[in-house]
Amino acid sequence: MAWHAITDFAAHPRWTALGLALGVAAVMLIGARWRPAVPFSLLAVATVTVVAVITHLEVARIGALPATLPAPSLDFLNPAAVPMLLTSAVAVAALAALESLLSATVADGMTVGQRHDPDRELFGQGVANLVTPLFGGVPATAAIARTAVNVRTGAGSRLAALTHALVLAVIMLAAAPLVAHIPLAALAGVLLATAIRMVEVGSLLALARSTRSDAVLMVLTAAATLVLDLIAAVGIGLVLAAFLAVRKIARSATLEQVPLDVADHHAEEAALLAEHIVAYRFDGPLFFAAAHRFLLELTEVADVRVVILRMSRVSALDGTGAVVLRDAIERLEHRGITVYLSGMRPEHERALAAIGVPQRLRSQGRMFDDTPAAITAARTLLHQAGVLAAEPVLKAA
Repeated sequence: MAWHAITDFAAHPRWTALGLALGVAAVMLIGARWRPAVPFSLLAVATVTVVAVITHLEVARIGALPATLPAPSLDFLNPAAVPMLLTSAVAVAALAALESLLSATVADGMTVGQRHDPDRELFGQGVANLVTPLFGGVPATAAIARTAVNVRTGAGSRLAALTHALVLAVIMLAAAPLVAHIPLAALAGVLLATAIRMVEVGSLLALARSTRSDAVLMVLTAAATLVLDLIAAVGIGLVLAAFLAVRKIARSATLEQVPLDVADHHAEEAALLAEHIVAYRFDGPLFFAAAHRFLLELTEVADVRVVILRMSRVSALDGTGAVVLRDAIERLEHRGITVYLSGMRPEHERALAAIGVPQRLRSQGRMFDDTPAAITAARTLLHQAGVLAAEPVLKAA
């Protein structure tokens, strides 16, 4: 765990390794700002390796790598051990799935207009982990650090992962003697620079300012990561987030009397859709548990010019829900779709105001107190753009 590493270094400092790691990280961070297209990580690692070999620095190195893959074999299979290992296998599978989905979520946050498919991610990982033992391997997961490096260098398709695997295979088979001399501190510097670039300071500050519960959750999860480890910290964070979410839902529960003769709005909704306008009404809480599903559904809309998000019936909104709402708006705008918000409650604006959503939409005239006003504005916009031949008369709601 990170805390043990810190205490171990304090007791037995290794300044040479620290200097190499910081040097590689500095070259990567500064070089990325100066010449983003140049692979400074490779140049820094190669330079540090040459210096370490020439000067005979006493630092830990990668060491000898196997030059070939072992032949596939089923010698490891012992049916009698399956019942004893089943519980551990389920735990390892759950942790592997969690880390892989975390990596995919981080990659989504670093890209624009792309999102991962959790089912495909876990299915692919499962197939890979079924094949790996045949060659003497151990269960593998997606790695946040390598995923971030991949995205930062411009990867945009599955070909990047295939290229990554092929390059590693070539290095293992052809350049193993050279790779053995790379100092581990150089690789630590690469990971350090990658971790720094993964942290979005603006998002962290926005979460800290959104609600008190989100700020507490973020601080406790970060502390648990340092004191324990990543998986334990995520588990603690999920339990605490679930507790806070249930508490928030319980406090926001209301009883509303609904008249029995509610008018059917299907005809009006069909008319709006024909005019390339679609309206979504949210009922209930918009928090971390429902945020991802909401984003998937909302960004799938097609053949529309205007999306109206009706927020009057949102009972609770946390920092994650606010960030997802902002991301959904930006993705729709990236596709050329205008987004209007209507009926936003004052108590929910704090979470959104922390990331600048209400301020921007109000300055552009895209926030309204009620839905009819938003529909009128949408029809006016499309009429001015020439999409509608004539502006229809708004039906009272």
